[in-house]
Amino acid sequence: MNFDFSEEQTMLRDSVARFVQDDYDFDTRRSIVATEEGMSRQNWQTFAELGWLSVPFAEEHGGFGGGPVDVMVMMEEFGKGLVVEPYFATVVLFGGLLRAAGSEAQQAQHIPGIIEGSTLGAFAYLERQSRYELNDVATRATADGDGFVLSGEKVAVANGANADMIVVSARTSGEQFDEQGISLFVVPADADGAERVSYRMMDGQVVANVVLKDVRVGADALLGQADSGYGVIQRVVQEALVALGAEALGLMGQLNTKTLEYAKTREQFGVAIGSFQALQHRMVDTFMSYEQAKSMVYRAVCALESNDKDVTRTIHAMKVMVDKCARHIFEEAIQLHGGMGLTDELDIGHYAKRLMMINATLGDGDYHQAQFNGLSYSASEPASVASLSDAA
Repeated sequence: MNFDFSEEQTMLRDSVARFVQDDYDFDTRRSIVATEEGMSRQNWQTFAELGWLSVPFAEEHGGFGGGPVDVMVMMEEFGKGLVVEPYFATVVLFGGLLRAAGSEAQQAQHIPGIIEGSTLGAFAYLERQSRYELNDVATRATADGDGFVLSGEKVAVANGANADMIVVSARTSGEQFDEQGISLFVVPADADGAERVSYRMMDGQVVANVVLKDVRVGADALLGQADSGYGVIQRVVQEALVALGAEALGLMGQLNTKTLEYAKTREQFGVAIGSFQALQHRMVDTFMSYEQAKSMVYRAVCALESNDKDVTRTIHAMKVMVDKCARHIFEEAIQLHGGMGLTDELDIGHYAKRLMMINATLGDGDYHQAQFNGLSYSASEPASVASLSDAA
């Protein structure tokens, strides 16, 4: 199988890499995270001008017409730079739902705004009781005249604090855990009855809890068919998981590179610690973990792009492998840097925190291991990764 990137994909990767190298060093990133919004609007407009926000969208809306590989290329470079601007929340999740289920009118209304950088989006799916189960939806949408009334609460909404528009999953029929009966609605973030409480996660990202108190929307707010939103969510979440895997790959690669450079310069007993055979073995092990994760991310993106019949299991396997390898790499990076690896002044700990947040997004390794094995998930009984050997 040919894993070479096309000329356009190589140019896209190099474009993001140059931006990170020239305009997004660690100190710049820290200053952005310290702002109230936790992102740079100026950088976001730069993303728009460079065409990055158009990558996965169809050409008729002004997009590039790219696929999962194009998004993977960008997300890996974003990971290397610890980029905090909401590409994942706005383009991958919010934009992905519009691409998957939006009518022509809805796509024409919202997608050009995403591409131009004037519309920030979010996907509100997580509830206090739901953990990682996307079908556990207690938020209700009740038909009322020619529209709907939404009531409920969504938590930890990525980019929820800065979003202009939010796609909300709500139950229009059935019981709380039914897959059938979930619908999607495009809701203005400042709609009457919508309240947002923002806060920071451990990686510096700003999220929000969104409370909907009898929020009234028109019939044109319904995204796709009523009661059929779960299948749409599943497909977009698959794309999102692969994008997160690519971001994690960039993070892991940087941790290995930075740890190797540190080992070449840090001296103990009059010699560089990188000359110690025991530490060389440990760094080889982290390199192998990176290659294992890379192989699974590549396999998952190929399965997604080709719509392989085993794409669901492949993505579950990828998430487990990325979780396992990321933990190994960031733990070793912190260990080899010593106490300074945990300080806020050094970027190593920030890479580790972002990897931990990626693991907790859309299901952790234990959850996806259980899904891979066809078992119900229990947070108190983490599973073994041995059964993934055939998938790796």
